[in-house]
Amino acid sequence: MIPFEVNLKDKVVVITGAGGVLCGGFAKALSECGAKVALLDLNEEAAQKVADEINANGGCAKAYKANVLEKENLEAVHEKVLADLGSCDILLNGAGGNNARANTDVEYMTVEDLDKDVKTFFDLDKGGVEFVFSLNFLGTLLPTQVFAKDMVGKKGCNIINVSSMNAYTPLTKIPAYSGAKAAVSNFTQWLAVHFSKVGIRVNALAPGFFVTNQNRNLLYDAEGKPTARTHKILNSTPMERFGEVEELNGALLFLASEEAASFVTGVVIPIDGGFSAYSGV
Repeated sequence: MIPFEVNLKDKVVVITGAGGVLCGGFAKALSECGAKVALLDLNEEAAQKVADEINANGGCAKAYKANVLEKENLEAVHEKVLADLGSCDILLNGAGGNNARANTDVEYMTVEDLDKDVKTFFDLDKGGVEFVFSLNFLGTLLPTQVFAKDMVGKKGCNIINVSSMNAYTPLTKIPAYSGAKAAVSNFTQWLAVHFSKVGIRVNALAPGFFVTNQNRNLLYDAEGKPTARTHKILNSTPMERFGEVEELNGALLFLASEEAASFVTGVVIPIDGGFSAYSGV
C-alpha cells in the first residue's frame, strides 16, 4: 500500500541493487505510483524476479545485469535503458553492502586479544576495506555520473541515495561499512549543492535496522532465534523492533515526488524507530 498519493506516471526510475530486499521493495512502491522502473543488479536473476512481480501486477519494469563498479558496463546498461524505457528521471542508488574481511571479531579490544586467535583492528584486510568503500561510495558515484546526465536541465528530476544509521553513529565491528556510509551521506550533501543550479534534487534515506539477506545470519541463529547482537539492537531502539520494508516507502515517495519535496535537497532522513535519538540512558 502506498501511504499517500504520488503521481510518477511515465517517470523513468533507475534503481541499483534492485534485487535486494530493500531496493526490491522500493521498486514495487515506485511502480505502484506509475513509474517505469529499470532494475539494475549484479544478480540479474534476483532483479528479474522483482521485475516479473511488478509486471504481473500491471506495472512496467525491466531487469538489467549491472556492475556499479564498472563505468563502461553502466554506460552500456544506460544505452539499453534509454532504448527500452527512456531517459532517467529518478536515480535510486541502492547498491551497497559489507564484507566480513573488513570486520573485527570483537567490539572492544583488550591487551590479551593480541595473543588470541581473534581478528582485531590490526588484522583488518586492506582488500576487504577497499571493496566495502568502493561498493558503497564508488557504487553511488559511478551510476550518478552515468545516469544523472539525463537529468541536467530537465524538470522534476532527483537522486535518492541509500545511506545508513551507521553514518550517524558507527556500529561496533564494522568500521569500513560505517565509514563508507558516512561518505555516502556527505556525498549526498555535496551533490545537492553541485546540482542545485541544473534542477536535480539529491537526498538520502538512512534506514535503521531491517532484516535483509545481508544481515539475517547476524541477527538470527540457525534455529531462527535472535542473536546477542539482535538483543543489543532492540534494546537500543525505542520502538523495540526491526523495521518493515514498507515503512521506508513514505520517506522514499516523499523525496521522489516533485509536488511534495520540490524545495527539499541535501537531506538524509533517518528511518530507525528512534535509534538515533536514544542515548542508552
